[in-house]
Amino acid sequence: MKMRAALLGAVAVMGLAPAAFAERGTDGEVKLTFPQAVSIMNPYLTGGTKDIYASSMVLEPLVGLDPQGVMVPKLVTEIPTKENGGISEDMTSITWKLIPDLKWSDGTPVTADDAVFTWQYCTHPEGGCSQATKFEGIASVEAVDPQTIKVTFNGPKANPYTAFVSALSPVLQKKQFEACLGAAAPTCTDANNMPIGTGPFKVTGFTVNDTVSMAMNENYRDPAKPAFASAVIKGGGDAEGSARAVMETGEFDYAWNTQIPPDTQASMLAAGKGQFVVAFGTLVERIEMNMTDPSAELPEGERATAKHPHPILSDIKVRTALSMAIDRSVLVEVGYGAGGKPTCNVIPAPDDWASDNTACLTQDMEGAKKLLDEAGWTDSDGDGIRDKDGKKLHLLYQSTVNPIRQDFQALVKDWWTELGVEVELKAIDPGVFFGGDPGSPDTFQKFYADVEMYANNSDSPDPEVYLGQYQCKNAPSPETQWQGENINRFCNPDYDKLYAELGGVTDVAKRQEIAKKLNDMVTKDSMVVVPLVHRGTLSAHSNSLGGVQINAWDSEMWNVADWFRVK
Repeated sequence: MKMRAALLGAVAVMGLAPAAFAERGTDGEVKLTFPQAVSIMNPYLTGGTKDIYASSMVLEPLVGLDPQGVMVPKLVTEIPTKENGGISEDMTSITWKLIPDLKWSDGTPVTADDAVFTWQYCTHPEGGCSQATKFEGIASVEAVDPQTIKVTFNGPKANPYTAFVSALSPVLQKKQFEACLGAAAPTCTDANNMPIGTGPFKVTGFTVNDTVSMAMNENYRDPAKPAFASAVIKGGGDAEGSARAVMETGEFDYAWNTQIPPDTQASMLAAGKGQFVVAFGTLVERIEMNMTDPSAELPEGERATAKHPHPILSDIKVRTALSMAIDRSVLVEVGYGAGGKPTCNVIPAPDDWASDNTACLTQDMEGAKKLLDEAGWTDSDGDGIRDKDGKKLHLLYQSTVNPIRQDFQALVKDWWTELGVEVELKAIDPGVFFGGDPGSPDTFQKFYADVEMYANNSDSPDPEVYLGQYQCKNAPSPETQWQGENINRFCNPDYDKLYAELGGVTDVAKRQEIAKKLNDMVTKDSMVVVPLVHRGTLSAHSNSLGGVQINAWDSEMWNVADWFRVK
């Protein structure tokens, strides 16, 4: 009774009526709809946000991030600092203390050995880990005792909050995954699709690229949560259909990633059944330029690898011309309205970390044409398509099935056609595109196209880990089962050297200066990444779903344990 009274008091402080509070498992089922269907429940084997968000309801890191980007303990007693002795004076180690008596959903104890194993899992030399940069610069992870995890770095680490922080880097159960190291990782279907976790829910059923069924975790550390007895994530369709299922028909409680035009949002709001929620973090819709040749004429295993540079896009003049031809203000107007801002940066926020790189905000069609002329691409036969050495300037431009992205593709195709580029458009089911299946030719990691468009973001206000994705070693390849964050295969030793320097810099102003330089190296200096729109994270929830706090820094389901049914 004392616990119940204390919880009711906390609810009242948060401004919620005590009547809204529910006992564990008494609010029935919460239904979520994802326009991008879930393909796997292991975030270490996918770059798809939909997979990472779904798995975050089951798998947890030691620490998460709240909507302000502030760290919040999940599996540990406190955030380690120099002041409390959790970070060594020389900044070469960080020590985490697990909550006592913490259990996996199967009732077995969570120990430091599970964290040690997770590090070994993601850094195995024969494996491919999508979140490898989370473990960058770590010399060892050791279990000091069953409740104590010590992470030691190769040198002083200015930002030690990388491994086991946020939904990208959860702790895996050693017992379930110990036979899944290295090349065996993608073969462990049961573990990857139905992981045992510490989160408020556990997986009870999984259909690839369709449905995830969950039940409340009876061993969840808070005996009063979750309020919902079960949860289901239904995937597929499109963003508009997902939004409509919450905002108009009321079939679902939460729709993730309702990337739909402003006028459509307004008409759905009029139904009065739900609300859209938005948060700005670092999410950027961008076009990635493939630095390798994706031609189907190459042998499988050599396509889109460093063995064959791209025959057209290896020229920076071509890449720059393609960027100059785009009117980003039009894209914002058509696709996002107040929910987007034109940008030239992959790190658009926080302001102190954002470069003053603004040149791309002005469309320059004539300048773009001049650059292509200088690069030797001219229309020698008068058919409207530029050519060079007998080869047409043809580009395959792929993205996911989504009304806004198809609008963007159409607009960009018009601008590039005006330049004299022959553009072929391709739209791929988002569940497949972001699915990470090493056997599929249509994943964004495999990148069997010349350019592709999607959105990505840093999960921390300090973008060190995020910027690490563009290191040479992080390019997806057959050797990594096509996992890796360096999607466009950008490789610049100067970038790698500067990134390594960032890891040892403790002065915040200096860190921001280096981060801005790294941002510029992949954008305005090389144009391998062509940022388009700094997007807000837009989702929708029904008026009967309480406790939702939209979060642009971590999983949108970061506090799903606190969701409840409004009575």
